[in-house]
Amino acid sequence: MHASNFPLQETPDFPQPKLGLARDLRVEHISPTSLTAFAGNSRKHSKKQISQIAASIAKFGFLSPILIADDLTIIAGHGRVLAAQSLDMTTVPAIRVCHLSDAERRAYVIVDNRLAELATWDLEILAAELQGLSALDLDFDLEITGFEGAELDGLIDPPPVPDKADLAPKPFGPAVTVLGDVWLMGDHRLVCGDATDPATYEVLMGEDRARMVFADAPYNVTIDGNVGGLGRNTPREFVMASGEMSDAQFQTFLEAAMANAAAVSIDGAIHFQCMDWRGLGILQAAAKAVYSEAKNLIVWVKSNGGMGTFYRSRHELIAVFKVGNAPHTNTFGLG
Repeated sequence: MHASNFPLQETPDFPQPKLGLARDLRVEHISPTSLTAFAGNSRKHSKKQISQIAASIAKFGFLSPILIADDLTIIAGHGRVLAAQSLDMTTVPAIRVCHLSDAERRAYVIVDNRLAELATWDLEILAAELQGLSALDLDFDLEITGFEGAELDGLIDPPPVPDKADLAPKPFGPAVTVLGDVWLMGDHRLVCGDATDPATYEVLMGEDRARMVFADAPYNVTIDGNVGGLGRNTPREFVMASGEMSDAQFQTFLEAAMANAAAVSIDGAIHFQCMDWRGLGILQAAAKAVYSEAKNLIVWVKSNGGMGTFYRSRHELIAVFKVGNAPHTNTFGLG
């Protein structure tokens, strides 16, 4: 049957909009102090959000007029009015909405706030826009968009998707390795032992000697709250140097481990020692008793920032030291 044979019917649940009234909407400039907040407004604005709105107005101008009733009660725009007051603005653009009944006005206060919440983001487009803006020579901070901190960092510079082959399998069943075990993997050897015990290195190295050591000692900070990806991963605490040591104890711990590694290294070996910024001074103090020379300090720039809100570190520090006085093997220098 052809569609024209069906009579058109108006849906009773959705009345025709009052389109003609749009021609009567006029912008006028009113002092924000003369406006009254609607007593039934359930949407609350934090001081931080008011500051963000104020920053947007200061940068881009007051682009969204306030909706007000005849009695100067605010219908929509409570946050913008508070932001304007914080900026000491003498007037704000406003539109009087006169055609709504009291019930309609009260409902619209909820509608205006709620419908904006229901919208979702296309994260690919959002990330592309933020990445494009970040590449420009802007005279404003991108946090003016309302995205900030780790969320903004993650959109502009998302961490790479790890290769499944690089992911360690989840532990299952009881542990089969005990102290003193040495695992042979082709040319590689892995020992389960105490780094502060010289016997561990004798078991691992035998008669061999190391030209280079890359060590990542625990940083004497608790794992809980500092490592773990906001609850997605829950690594266990280290057996030692997991926040329980004093500075003096931690220095002794590091010195013992470095001295043991140096004892099984050739004269002129290079040792790379990873350390968090909190323990860098202690590491350097411990190294003076072990190494002949500090060669450099490497900054490992990572793909994404760590946990925390005061400068989320995207780096790890690697101190470089030399064992003995013989010429070291240089496979990394310029030239």
